[in-house]
Parts: sequence; structure tokens; C-alpha cells
Amino acid sequence: MAQRHPSLFIADSDLHGKGVFAAEFIEIGTLIEICPVIVLPKKDMKLIHKTKLHDYYFLWGEDEQQVGIIMGYGSLYNHSYDPNVEYIPDYEGHTLSFYCYKNIEIGEEILVNYNGTPTDLSPLWFTKPNT
Repeated sequence: MAQRHPSLFIADSDLHGKGVFAAEFIEIGTLIEICPVIVLPKKDMKLIHKTKLHDYYFLWGEDEQQVGIIMGYGSLYNHSYDPNVEYIPDYEGHTLSFYCYKNIEIGEEILVNYNGTPTDLSPLWFTKPNT
């Protein structure tokens, strides 16, 4: 199953290259997108690290022993420690659903916390907390 809010569009981002933005107001709780996930064994991560997919995969599964390649706009949402969207994995259905965590204004970039929880301030491989 794939589904996407009709107001989303891709444009240049001040945060990192390209980003996903809203063309209309989106209210808290709104489903932003359901992205299909291509699931690979964790051993394939070594190969992924040699490609441009390195910055676009997710660790996948309850025990994070798989790799998820997120289809749709899912891998294009930029990171923030103050996100306006959160994501919820469906490991059995191989989907990643994105929901509006805070109201999103017209023209605002869609942002997620790559740690998986909107309030998790754990450092990531490319940034420090509060950036």
C-alpha cells in the first residue's frame, strides 16, 4: 500500500540539498504518507555503504537486523530534533507511515527525527543534538 498527502512537493532545502514541503496547511494527526519498504538482509549494508543509498536507508525490523529502503518521499524527509512529522514502521506489512506531529504551515518543510522518536535527542552520525 502506498499513499501520499496531495499537497507534498520536493524543492531545494536550506537544511540539506532537497527536501519535502507542504503546499497547504496540514493538521496534527494527518497521515502524510505510507511508504512501501524494500527489506534487505543486514549483510547487504556493506554494499549499500558503497553507494549513494548510504544516506537513505533505515535499520529495519524489531531488532534492527535488516535494512529498509524506503520508497516514495520517505527517504527525502530531512532530519530535525524539532520535527513536525513522526514515522511508524509496520514490519509485517513492510511500510513506513508518516503522521503530522505538529501543525504544518503552507511552504513549511516536512521534518522527522531520524532517531525514530520525535523527542529523542541522541546524537546521529552527522550532527549534534539541537541542530
